[in-house]
Amino acid sequence: MRLLDRLKVTLVNPTWEQSVESEPLIGFSYYLSARTNALLHIGDEILDHLDQGFADKLVSSERIARAGTLMWLWTLGAYEVVRTMCQARSCFSERVNSDLMQLKKSLAKVRMPDAKMEKPGKKLPVTSDRSPDGWDVPNRELLIGDPEEENPTSARALIAEFDKVMSSITKDDVICRHEDGYPKRADLT
Repeated sequence: MRLLDRLKVTLVNPTWEQSVESEPLIGFSYYLSARTNALLHIGDEILDHLDQGFADKLVSSERIARAGTLMWLWTLGAYEVVRTMCQARSCFSERVNSDLMQLKKSLAKVRMPDAKMEKPGKKLPVTSDRSPDGWDVPNRELLIGDPEEENPTSARALIAEFDKVMSSITKDDVICRHEDGYPKRADLT
């Protein structure tokens, strides 16, 4: 079940246990949980723009351009959420850590060309005189990342991968809160 679908059921004055059961990332961080939910909503908005933009025989470039702009912002946010979770490895189960590392690689493949205008893993620029994304009209798809790459990344697939990983996290996968995952430091005051 998708995380957003679980969130649609709202209990009045839930207990901590009920909150964490329906939204497991709260057990890690309220802040990160809220950011993840925002990314899931934006992902749905991107998909809606793609569905509507490619719905008719006439393509709505305005909707597809909006999907592309949101996808750029979504990628930056999703990467930072996943990076934060990967840095706090001790807070999650091994299964979740493995899934997060794979998702981080998928996001990094797109983030580097889109945010830093560099080829992933290289200090080489991507082409500047290019469209921000490619269009695959028959598949109603936005192709993102390095425009010179042989197999561009599907926006739909990346959003689905993020959704799948985040939706798979259970309360038992969250071992401790974000701040408890860092080594304790002696009080310096």
